Amino acid sequence: MDKFTVFPDAAIRVSGPVSNKFLSLGIKGFIDACRYVHELPYGYNSDRDDLMILFKEKMGSCTTKHAVISTQAVESGLPIEKAIGIYAMTEEIVTGTGKILDQYGLPYVPMLHCFLVYREYKVDLTEGNNNGKKRSIEDFLYTEKVIPTITAKDEYLLYRRALKDNILVKDELKEKVDLKNILKAREEGLTLLKANLQLQ
Repeated sequence: MDKFTVFPDAAIRVSGPVSNKFLSLGIKGFIDACRYVHELPYGYNSDRDDLMILFKEKMGSCTTKHAVISTQAVESGLPIEKAIGIYAMTEEIVTGTGKILDQYGLPYVPMLHCFLVYREYKVDLTEGNNNGKKRSIEDFLYTEKVIPTITAKDEYLLYRRALKDNILVKDELKEKVDLKNILKAREEGLTLLKANLQLQ
């Protein structure tokens, strides 16, 4: 992943709820807004569909951090978009994944992660945070650009569709895996990520 300093900078002006909030915090430029969001602790918010929850709880996940900054990009007229990716979660990325893989007979667990896209660059504002992962996500099985404030429900529907159309048809999965087992493994993967977060 690339650093957020690859983004163009722009002065933040009164143009929407996120711009207004950053200005109230004394943050006047887009890069400074990215720095503020990047430096907030990683954490799972109580309501990920609330755009302003990151400011209220002073922490955020990949979902809420990138929702805020991609919304700020829209308000600032910058060509930066939010994308959702499905990556292959293994023991190399998240400690404890091996047990899930053994239980379900999987080579990996397809998991969601989101990031920002600008030209050929990909930026993850949770990189370097204590986020439950041992390293950054560099490779994806599938990616799709989305609106900044995609809901949890719509994100899940995207995940289900991508699994069916793009992931379960892969050679390493199509002969031995059904959707139900993948969804169970994903739930255990989410639980594992949250548990690892508490250990870091």
